[in-house]
Amino acid sequence: MTTTPPDDATRLRATAAFVRDQDSTTLLRLLLPGIQGPELRALVDHCRFAHAALLVFPADQAALWAELAACGLAVDAPPTPSVVVRERLALRHGRDTAELDVSILRPPVRGPDGERREVEVFALTVPPGSELAGIAAHERARQHEAHLAFEVERPDPLVLRGLCALLARHGAAADGGGYNPHEDGTVLYFTAPAASKCGYRRVELHMSGDHPDVLAAHLGEHLAHRPARTLLHLLTGAWTTQALAVCAQLGVPDALDTRAATGVEPLARQVGAHPESLATLLRYLAMLDVVAQDGDGFRLTGLGALLRAGSPGSLRPLALMYGGPFYRSFAGLGHTVRTGQAAFDHLFGENHFDHFARDPELAELFDRSMAASSRMFEPIPAHPVVAAAGAAAVPMTVVDIAGGNGELLGRVLGAHPSLRGVLLERPHAVEAARRLLDARGCGERCTYRAGDFADVPPGADVYLLSRVLHDWDDARCREILRHCARAMPAHADLLIVERVLPADGSASLATAWDLHMMCNTGGRERRADHYARLLGDAGLELLECSPLPLDATVLHARKVAVPRLASPSSPRQLPVAAGVRPARVDVIADVTGHRERGVPEPERFGNTPLPEGAGSAVCPGPPPG
Repeated sequence: MTTTPPDDATRLRATAAFVRDQDSTTLLRLLLPGIQGPELRALVDHCRFAHAALLVFPADQAALWAELAACGLAVDAPPTPSVVVRERLALRHGRDTAELDVSILRPPVRGPDGERREVEVFALTVPPGSELAGIAAHERARQHEAHLAFEVERPDPLVLRGLCALLARHGAAADGGGYNPHEDGTVLYFTAPAASKCGYRRVELHMSGDHPDVLAAHLGEHLAHRPARTLLHLLTGAWTTQALAVCAQLGVPDALDTRAATGVEPLARQVGAHPESLATLLRYLAMLDVVAQDGDGFRLTGLGALLRAGSPGSLRPLALMYGGPFYRSFAGLGHTVRTGQAAFDHLFGENHFDHFARDPELAELFDRSMAASSRMFEPIPAHPVVAAAGAAAVPMTVVDIAGGNGELLGRVLGAHPSLRGVLLERPHAVEAARRLLDARGCGERCTYRAGDFADVPPGADVYLLSRVLHDWDDARCREILRHCARAMPAHADLLIVERVLPADGSASLATAWDLHMMCNTGGRERRADHYARLLGDAGLELLECSPLPLDATVLHARKVAVPRLASPSSPRQLPVAAGVRPARVDVIADVTGHRERGVPEPERFGNTPLPEGAGSAVCPGPPPG
């Protein structure tokens, strides 16, 4: 059985025909079965059917106008930016609102009595090859933003409250809303009653002007009826983690097509599963929008495609990690909260760096899961520090400290052909990085060092330290940063990639990863001012912070400038941080091939006791994500 979600033109034509044909009284009866008499008259007196809405996905604005014209829809006003739908899409798909270019157009049509109505068109621009294509496929199939709208003609507060109460009495449930300052209009969304026969699952009351009190009450009603359901959803989050992990383990995403549905029996044979049990799993995954059910079969959604092995941006390794070792360790979160000790160490008898290093398959999965969140690296090749190094008249060198499988360094070298790279990592990770960088054509410009934090190569121009510091407590972070500072020439820059806790306590992925790090490594996420103090203790200065995707941040630091002494003949005295040996005034070769005086001799971990519980990890990376 093959089914394809209707294309945008088909949906536009169907929506326009619906708007032309319906009258308010009949439509309200279909929407709210059982309403009649004075209640129906009250709704008809205060509301008129105004429009039906849909979300479309043009490649650009010209394509949108052409498609509207082909459907006989003429726009008589310029598009306006969307606020509410853009925020709903961002929340539903875990994207930044800035990534979503959503506009609103309202081509007019005439109703049965010649009255003006509209087709409300929300347009999310999805250029060819865009990573937003998965969102488009998902939304076309699910039709989350399709709704009916009634215009409230005299929107005073008493009337609005009465209309909301009347809709609620007949089974419509508050489902959010908002105020759009671009149009000076307020919308109140409702979920249609289960018995509704109008063909739409959502209803909107639209009114001109800003009505903050009514909107606040409506949103409060929306939240008030959801606590138990919300808590149940939260309590069953472990089920979701395991369902996604098992889906990935079985290879279900690779066995399903995004257009043609596959029956349960042949799918079970293909992935080696019990048919009835697989059907139960698939129904749950359909509720999560990972798959979609078409008759007796299932097809993959754009969201589910992110779990395919080897696909660009695949999150399959993360699903296997979060459903595997880190799933088990989170069962010991109570131990961590009571004792302050990492649950992973308590459960497995060693820290996760040593545990993974002894298991090559697990170590490889860990490195791939780290690379799965590499979307946060996309802006780094354009960072001013990297761009300036790439444009320099002489070749510059970039050192990636604990660089994992080379994903970040590969992006930097790939964007700037004049740069040379050095990757410092554990021996098994070095080989994985060599393979990746060779495959990307950067291998000839990169050298590899198997070592630990004490082996940071001196004399480079840019140093990268990505998702490392949050593995460790403050004392170990200072030690790592001092190794960096001793290796850095005065002109060098240090770029640190971490999730930074918001200073105002607002919601952020950093807050979730703070719990994750505490449970699995004994580390933590930090605020920017905390990082500034750690850098200062190592003789480094935090210059700026720039946002990255996935709630990450790149922190730019340099060595603290040392003022020249008044007498040039006086010996130069450099400040020495506590516990750091002064520089030897030997002449040593740096990684660029130049020779420089006064570069400190790197300190070996063998000469410095490791913090308790640190084990013998060599340049470990953090839990993925």
